[in-house]
Amino acid sequence: MNQPARRVVIVGGGFAGLFAARTLSSAPVRVTLLDRAEHHLFQPMLYQCATGILSEGKIAAPLRDLLRKHRNVEFVIAEATGIDAAGRRVLARRPLGGQIEFGYDYLILAAGVRQSYFGHDEYAPIAPGMKTIEDAMKIRRRIFGAFELAESAEDPAERTRWLTFALVGAGPTGVELAGQIREVATKTLRREYRRIRPEDARVLLFDGGDAPLAMFGPKLSALAARDLGKLGVELHMGSIVTHVDAGGLEVKDRDGQLTRYEAGNVLWTAGVEAPPLAAAVAKATGAQQDRAGRLLCGKDLSLPGHPDILVTGDMMSLDKLPGVAEVAMQSGLYAGRKISHEAQGQTYDKPFRYHDLGSAAYISRGKAVVSAFKMHFGGFVGWWVWLFIHIGFLTGYRNRVGAILGWWFAFTRDLRRERTFTLDDMPLEAGAYEEPTTSTISGNSVP
Repeated sequence: MNQPARRVVIVGGGFAGLFAARTLSSAPVRVTLLDRAEHHLFQPMLYQCATGILSEGKIAAPLRDLLRKHRNVEFVIAEATGIDAAGRRVLARRPLGGQIEFGYDYLILAAGVRQSYFGHDEYAPIAPGMKTIEDAMKIRRRIFGAFELAESAEDPAERTRWLTFALVGAGPTGVELAGQIREVATKTLRREYRRIRPEDARVLLFDGGDAPLAMFGPKLSALAARDLGKLGVELHMGSIVTHVDAGGLEVKDRDGQLTRYEAGNVLWTAGVEAPPLAAAVAKATGAQQDRAGRLLCGKDLSLPGHPDILVTGDMMSLDKLPGVAEVAMQSGLYAGRKISHEAQGQTYDKPFRYHDLGSAAYISRGKAVVSAFKMHFGGFVGWWVWLFIHIGFLTGYRNRVGAILGWWFAFTRDLRRERTFTLDDMPLEAGAYEEPTTSTISGNSVP
């Protein structure tokens, strides 16, 4: 008599969840993949969506389409809120608030991380992060909307404020976004305005560390700092942001001195933390969490005392592995293989081993830094390597072709075709064309 197929629930449709689901497609299991969004997103290229190079459709793909050929995999749009470890159930919430439960024999946690404001979540409406399509579209409105508001401003101080962009965090996302804003100002928009000079836009990059891209090592970090300086990005290293409001931000330097910077746009690219689901899982299983809330797991990616629960991708804390796409892919692949073997009655004792294939960060057209296979290089060669790496990581043939075409126009003709935004959707206190309040006139509206 045949045993019923094992039930596998995967929480999260990022690289870890998608690779796990695909690996399990030929196993004797029934797979349910949960995600609060209907698409798989390549987060490392969100900044290109925000700055008009690529559309959201070029960096995302519908999960149902990606999984359509895998007949034992079902996709459900829902947000996992907790688990019943003893009863082996995942608790979830549907888009309109209805509750739903999923039983499992194996659970793969691949829910990723979210933006961290280090205990100051009140900054979020003022200083958006860069983790979702919604974030990228919001930042696109703020970047291109700032130039329109500066063009229509009569007060020189207000014009200067709108043309000042403050970015918090000098990791890959902050560096890439800062460079792209300067390229937008100095190349794409330089001939389109009559009252302002877009190239006068200031881009301020703040970070508490000593240098941008510190995780790439001193050589590439210095190279990135040099290229950013040539591009016109103003680096403020050793700076801790102590306050953010609609008019700008306050920063404390190493000497403890506070400085106020007026800026029409503050963008947050510093820090990540695990989603609330991680805390719920830790409470239900007794698992430990690291400082960022990620779940500490064993060498086989399982939680202590719960071999049926595997943690993958950014949500796992293991051997100080970085939160990059390659870790997510490899851990998702491992989790799928482990469950596939066990579902067929085979043992799988191999520990998870991460094979570092390198990292890359885009600075500006023709300039990038790459750390791979113990080699560290940048410049034009690094830029070409960056292009090939990201083409390989994109999901789907159409997305790859679309990205190449978008890059061709952006890099050869200074054209960014994905610049559409609406002023009515700009989060101004009184609306785009309403009578301003006193606080709006004084420059305290939320840009």
